[in-house]
Amino acid sequence: MQNISQEPLKMTIHYEETGAVWRLSDLFLEHIPFDHENLVFCCIGTDRSTGDALGPLTGSILSNSQFPFRIIGTLENPLHAINLALTVEELQQMTTTPFVVAIDACLGRQKSIGQIIVEHGPLFPGKAVNKELPPIGDISIKGVVNVGGFLEMLVLQNTRLHITYSMSHKIARALSLAYQRHLLKRKEYSNHDRNDHNARQQIRYSNFG
Repeated sequence: MQNISQEPLKMTIHYEETGAVWRLSDLFLEHIPFDHENLVFCCIGTDRSTGDALGPLTGSILSNSQFPFRIIGTLENPLHAINLALTVEELQQMTTTPFVVAIDACLGRQKSIGQIIVEHGPLFPGKAVNKELPPIGDISIKGVVNVGGFLEMLVLQNTRLHITYSMSHKIARALSLAYQRHLLKRKEYSNHDRNDHNARQQIRYSNFG
C-alpha cells in the first residue's frame, strides 16, 4: 500500500534545474496515489495556442508512453473551455470517486517563467484570461509559460513553443518515472513480506524439529 503524504504541498521547481525530473518524481511519488483504483490525469489546454498547449502536450506524451492511467486531454482531443464543465460533471458522477491530477499552463512574473508548481487543491482553468470555469483536481501541476497581467490571450498565443514543449516533456517524464518508482517500491515490499514469511516458517519448523 502506498503511503501518501498528508502534509500541505506547494513546491516550485524550474524545468531547467539539474535533476528537475527526479525532484518532480519525488513529489509525485509522495503525493499522487498510484495505487488508487480510479486515478485520472486531466491535461487542460488547447493546441490552438502555443502557451496554452502545455496540458495537451503532456497528455499526448503520456498517452504515447506505457502510462496505464486514464488521461483526459491530448493534442488530438483537448480538454478546454468548451468541454471542461461536462468533463467535471462526468467525473463527479463516477461510482468510484476519482483522484484527479490536473495539469495546465499559467502566467506569472518574468522571473517565474519556466517554474513548475505542484500543490494540493484544484486548478482554476481560464483564470489567467478571466474566464469562469469550474475548478478541477485534487492535486494541480502548473507550468508558468509566460508573463501575466496584460493582454493574456495574446501573450499565450505568442509564447515560445520550445518552453511549453520542454516543460510538458519534463512533467510527463517525471510522472512516468514516479510510477516506475512506485512499481519498484511495491515489488520490494512484496519481496520483503515473502522473505519475512519464509523466515517465520523456518523459525517455526526449527522450534519443532
